[in-house]
Amino acid sequence: IEGKAGVSFVVQFYLTQLPQIVMISLPFGLLLALLYSLSRMSRSNEIIAMLTAGQSLVRLMVPLLIVGVLLTGVSAVLNYKLVPHAEMLRKQAKIDIGKKREKHAYVRGHLFRNRADSRTWYIRQMPARMTDRSLFEEVEITQQTPEGDLTTKWYAQEARYNPDTTTWHLFRGRTVTFNEKGDVTSGTSWEQLELANFRETPKRIASSNLQAQDLSVPELKEYLEFNADFPDAELAPFRTHLFYRWALPWGCTIVVLLAGPLGVVYSRRGGLAGMAGAIFLFVSYTFFNDFMLALGKGARISPFVAAWLPTILFGALGCYLLYLKAGNRELPKIFRFN
Repeated sequence: IEGKAGVSFVVQFYLTQLPQIVMISLPFGLLLALLYSLSRMSRSNEIIAMLTAGQSLVRLMVPLLIVGVLLTGVSAVLNYKLVPHAEMLRKQAKIDIGKKREKHAYVRGHLFRNRADSRTWYIRQMPARMTDRSLFEEVEITQQTPEGDLTTKWYAQEARYNPDTTTWHLFRGRTVTFNEKGDVTSGTSWEQLELANFRETPKRIASSNLQAQDLSVPELKEYLEFNADFPDAELAPFRTHLFYRWALPWGCTIVVLLAGPLGVVYSRRGGLAGMAGAIFLFVSYTFFNDFMLALGKGARISPFVAAWLPTILFGALGCYLLYLKAGNRELPKIFRFN
């Protein structure tokens, strides 16, 4: 209301947030629905009747596992691109509203270092929403030798990239060259200058200002490819989130493996304890997931381990609980919540 956002803007905003809301809600909704269904079936002795008829518990779990895998697929599709962009779009929407919905928001004072080519870019102002033909304002490009000696500087009022010819076009600027001692040897002014054989693109330059959690799978791969020369500590969040994009959707299958064995009870007394146990294990899984993600982003452990270890451990735990329950064996004391 304060930003005078129109109805279409509000509707568009919530549509962009819907994939993230669905992604967060799916595992918890599946957990509650599964516990409710199994508890109702247990109280009405339907499960006991099916077991007495010769069906195994594993066979009874097959439809639930199929639903879990299908929802994992839905989550994977959402987490591939739509969910990562939801948070970025939410931040951008708040900026747009705060600026009375300006069509163009800008990033100011952006610095990019191309370590492979020993080149540094400083852009005073560039668009927040980057395209291959975005216009940069007041650009300073510094070229150095691999040893760090200054060789050339380009100053330009404006710079634009042509993706068709992979050429940078600088406007109204000056070129300054330096000798081995760092002294100026020449300076040339020009209205327009073309720079070829520069591997930087607008999106790559803007990538140093990106957050790993806001990038989709293709964008994470592109970032890691373009910035492979960055230190491992700087790339750790992006590598971790790339694995995490594929590991997180398996939470729906983990829910079935954990809640299934604990949700099936053979007496009224054990129903509440089984539900409490399933909820506790899923909350533990969520906490462990976030904890390992933080370690991976901080380069404390391998990105693959950080992303997949919670899924592997709790998946194995769910299979173990199902094995015990299917054989009518007693659960270990640590899993008894009554």
